[in-house]
Amino acid sequence: MLKEALKQCGLIAILRGVRPDEVEAIGKALYDAGFRIIEVPLNSPEPLQSIRLLRSALPANCMIGAGTVMTPAQVQQVKDAGGELIVMPHSDPELIRAATAAGLASAPGVATVTEAFAALAAGADILKMFPAEQLGPVVVKAWRAVVPASVMLVPVGGITPDSIAAFAKAGASAFGLGSALYKPGMSAEQVGANARAFVAALNAVNPG
Repeated sequence: MLKEALKQCGLIAILRGVRPDEVEAIGKALYDAGFRIIEVPLNSPEPLQSIRLLRSALPANCMIGAGTVMTPAQVQQVKDAGGELIVMPHSDPELIRAATAAGLASAPGVATVTEAFAALAAGADILKMFPAEQLGPVVVKAWRAVVPASVMLVPVGGITPDSIAAFAKAGASAFGLGSALYKPGMSAEQVGANARAFVAALNAVNPG
């Protein structure tokens, strides 16, 4: 389901710091803008409750996940809350295998080709290139020469609407969006406007 969702819209919303009392309205604004994957980092206030609320509020074709997952126990907690995607800042084979065993997709964070291939060997579904600001499009292009074309490379960290074109041209498959999309305190309307700007930027690179 993860790759299908990313083919519908190659953007992942990262709602770090979101609160349960605001998450439904923000989630609906993102869905209406075209997003089909929403991630709630576990270092947000009551993240599992936010995941539950998103799962119940949004259609089945919108994938709900958790970010900053650090332990196998958290993988099970996310699954119990209705989450379908495990995102981590690092590449931990034990966590990747725990996600697979739980029937969840995994997106480990990788910053070197060695980490990338180790993550794939452990069963990673996509590769989160993190931090994208530090790696840049040049590294994406270099990785694309050796990482199989079927593997989705997803830069995360500092992505803006203006930077999408350069990363996409270098071979990025999709993008994870943090503070340029959502910061704590933003209204659902603000997030929706930011989301539409990102969708427009992506559509300009991949029309149709």
